[in-house]
Amino acid sequence: MNSTSSAFAPLRDLRRALARLTCAVLAVSAGVASAQTLPAATAPGAKSYTVTLKQLGRNYPMSLRGVEATDSVSFDVRADSIVTGARLNLQYSYSPALLAELSQINVLVNDEVAASLPLPKDKAGQLQQQVVEIPAHLITEFNRLSLQFIGHYTMSCEDPQHSSLWAKISNASELGIDVSPLVLPDDLSIIPLPFFDRRDARALDLPFVFAAAPDNATLEAAGALSSWFGAQASYRGARFSSGYNRIPASGNAVVLVSGPDALQIDSLSLPPAKGPTLTVMTNPNDANGKLLVISGRDSNELKRAATALVLGNQALSGNSVVIDRLDVVQPRKPYDAPNWLPSDRPVKLGELLPAKELTVSGYNPGDITVPLNFAPDLFTWREEGAPLNLKYRYTPQEKSNNSSFIISFNDALIQSQNLLSQDKLPSGVLSALKSDDSLGRETSVLLALNSAPLQSRLQLRYMFDYIKQGECNDIIIDNMRGAIDPESTIDVSGYDHFIAMPNLGVFKDAGFPFTRLADLSQTAVVLPDNAGTADLDAYLTVLGRFGNATGYPATGVQVIQAAQVASAADKDLLVLASGGNQPLLAQWADRLPATDADGQQVFNLSDLPMRVREWFSPDPEANLRRTRLAMAFSGGARSTYLTGFESPLKSGRSVVVIASGQPQGLADVTNALIGGENYTQSVQGSLVVVRGKNIEPLVADEQYYVGSLGPIKYLQWLMSRHVVLALVLTGLGVILLSGLAYLALRALANRRLQGEPERAVDNSKPEA
Repeated sequence: MNSTSSAFAPLRDLRRALARLTCAVLAVSAGVASAQTLPAATAPGAKSYTVTLKQLGRNYPMSLRGVEATDSVSFDVRADSIVTGARLNLQYSYSPALLAELSQINVLVNDEVAASLPLPKDKAGQLQQQVVEIPAHLITEFNRLSLQFIGHYTMSCEDPQHSSLWAKISNASELGIDVSPLVLPDDLSIIPLPFFDRRDARALDLPFVFAAAPDNATLEAAGALSSWFGAQASYRGARFSSGYNRIPASGNAVVLVSGPDALQIDSLSLPPAKGPTLTVMTNPNDANGKLLVISGRDSNELKRAATALVLGNQALSGNSVVIDRLDVVQPRKPYDAPNWLPSDRPVKLGELLPAKELTVSGYNPGDITVPLNFAPDLFTWREEGAPLNLKYRYTPQEKSNNSSFIISFNDALIQSQNLLSQDKLPSGVLSALKSDDSLGRETSVLLALNSAPLQSRLQLRYMFDYIKQGECNDIIIDNMRGAIDPESTIDVSGYDHFIAMPNLGVFKDAGFPFTRLADLSQTAVVLPDNAGTADLDAYLTVLGRFGNATGYPATGVQVIQAAQVASAADKDLLVLASGGNQPLLAQWADRLPATDADGQQVFNLSDLPMRVREWFSPDPEANLRRTRLAMAFSGGARSTYLTGFESPLKSGRSVVVIASGQPQGLADVTNALIGGENYTQSVQGSLVVVRGKNIEPLVADEQYYVGSLGPIKYLQWLMSRHVVLALVLTGLGVILLSGLAYLALRALANRRLQGEPERAVDNSKPEA
């Protein structure tokens, strides 16, 4: 047993004991309440929450087909919670052809039946809703919720794969869970618990507490922490709030303090710091909450402690440590973000998915889905595609059938390979069958990336057919297996890094260009001189979004104010403004497609709101929607917008501005960057106005390029964009070649003329 397992063993034993005790108490309480018709008491700190099957990872409704079919989702319980009850609000529909007395849907938790739902004929073909109570004792730390469909359409012999055997489970079905708190130890070894728990499918919401208005180094430490928590939160999303000198009344929080003396923050007393210090302690306002205290004698030590936590938390233990030394050995390289597909070498699929997830079984298994997160600036113009070399195995059936292996990319079919049966295989191939009766095959395809989203999916599906023997003879033996070799590779190293800017779409999806270096070491965030909590909330949440995109903390980010912007001339700049508190907006007004000054708002407009927004060409010129109108207006309400342009300080560097006329408007932009449902449009172009869930892209004016192309590719691209230039260069090339040919032929003629008199003299001499 490893040290981590040993550390968690007492915690697991405590959880199990408390779970049994809680269930027993609830059972007794329920019995007494039932007898006396009194309401049951609620345990102190008890909470309830719901998650949908979609939040648990089921992006599409479950489709259950055949005489027996099962689909599952995983759900876990936070380490600081004990389950006291649960219920499933199931939304489902089923075939009208089913026999009610023989068909049912079973709800299973960890392979134990929680309920069996009948399928009456009179409700068939309609969306049904049923609440299923789940006993608390069935739920453990890690759980699997399974929906099993058993269906029959006739009392006599039937086709086990008949089209009338189906049921659908909506991914809007909700799982409600009642929990009581479990106090965790004050131990750094379990970080990021309880501040973030990967068992929790909900979005992370974590407050940051500062002793006073933070300086830039303290904000850099906070940015490293929020980006790290954002990377941990992954698909869930993360939002961060900030406050001064006030500990939350309940729950968990991160506290950042610096100074050589003892400190009192609200109800929290802290001893003098002895150096860069990390401490976990109980929230003085909530016995079930925890505080992660990052401290130092000055803000530089505070930043060093934060860096040690986000880069070396796996080695920490105890409730408090002082960081004696911290050396960052190797700097980050461009495009080496852990979440991005490496673009400098072929990548094995085994690096992207564990081997067990590359294996399937059954006649109609689900897709093997391989996530492919591409760097945002791959130049796909006139590229055939990324080579995918697939090695796969399958169980060949005895007789001829229509089995196939389907390769899809973002739900689009790329190739379908026939899976030959044994009677169609050469004898030499049959002898090569492995001990598990599987046969290895290999194929190569090209994945066209010119319209692929940055977060793409490679979908591999085995479709095993079965031979129908006739009435009462169809028996399915579930012995079919398929596997993808982890040594299979995908290679995008042939693509250059080159992109037209500004492009708010890649900023929203991947934080680009700031995330080109995963630690943001070429990024400076320009905050207002008098930044309020709304500005800090936006800063922390955007940094969390960057961490989500890269999978790495922003340990190299620089925080400055407008007066120091010249010192960051060779960096990409993220500028935050609210309520007219950012002087850079006035200094760079001639660069901005939107301004808000002296009570007057000015916006540039184009044809972008009238275009088809969901399709983008690999040719940057085709995506342009240049400014056609500049409009100024006055009014009481102030707009919130997001815009990008080339840095006035250095060409090739980018500026992104998040601005709002009122501080609370910044949250609209950060929410739009995190994304979610019910947004009217997507963030794109070079200027976007955000009003709640309403997103309006106004301009797509790409004015500059970042990255580089090979000389031949660059010349081809340049000539394709400038037809006149191409004609001129072609003409010059023809003239040059013609001139060279003329000079060469003339030199050859001169050599011949100079040689003819010599031959004439030789011919005139008499023979001896």
